[in-house]
Amino acid sequence: MFLSYFDESKHDPKKSPYFFLGGLTFKDQVAVQFENSLAQIQYNFFGTASLSKQNEFHGNEIFGGRGNCKGRKIADRISLFSDLLNCVQNNSVVLRFVRVNVPVHKSQYAYPTPEYRLALMLYLERVCEFLDTHNDFGLVFGDYEQNEISRSILDFSQFKTQHSTPMYYGRSIDRLVDTIYFPHSHFSRFLQVSDVLLYLCQRYESGLNHTSYSDSQIEPMWIALKNNVDCKIQTWL
Repeated sequence: MFLSYFDESKHDPKKSPYFFLGGLTFKDQVAVQFENSLAQIQYNFFGTASLSKQNEFHGNEIFGGRGNCKGRKIADRISLFSDLLNCVQNNSVVLRFVRVNVPVHKSQYAYPTPEYRLALMLYLERVCEFLDTHNDFGLVFGDYEQNEISRSILDFSQFKTQHSTPMYYGRSIDRLVDTIYFPHSHFSRFLQVSDVLLYLCQRYESGLNHTSYSDSQIEPMWIALKNNVDCKIQTWL
């Protein structure tokens, strides 16, 4: 069985037209070694491996030196990105992301599907495509979003009952078992890594030109990761 963890971006139309949703998928057999490695990285950076909000990885906080990373040196934060991305690559993690052009999407339809709901449908389809190639099944976990949980679980159940998502070329998601689980991210290192990966995807796949010193060090890491793992980014419109 495979485990799939996803997060969603906070869409800011002033900065980018895109809404992003996605994350990582990996075989259950690597979960223990993967989590142990993440716990060691957490200990090396924070001095503790406890699961709490005070020791949580967030991509924007690591990059900007905010929140849990306030006061940390740029070199330390860049090194943390390097450690996390190397850990992802070393555990044969699969990456799937969905990029929705929100203004274009809303202009194309009289009653457009909300971007979160649309992106989640597409993400589940892409994960199932991957599972098809391995003739295996998966469990899905999403970051806790109070306003989206009930709708997402209801949609998921309906897709399985109908054996298809409502997309024009909708596909079965029957390879995903049970339901979507929504724990708080500070209780899951895998969700925290999803946050970090989604932050980098949003930052470097929005067509924006970043010229800071940190970007000059981190963007090549992101490009290298994409080139060395199974990574796909679907664009909607």
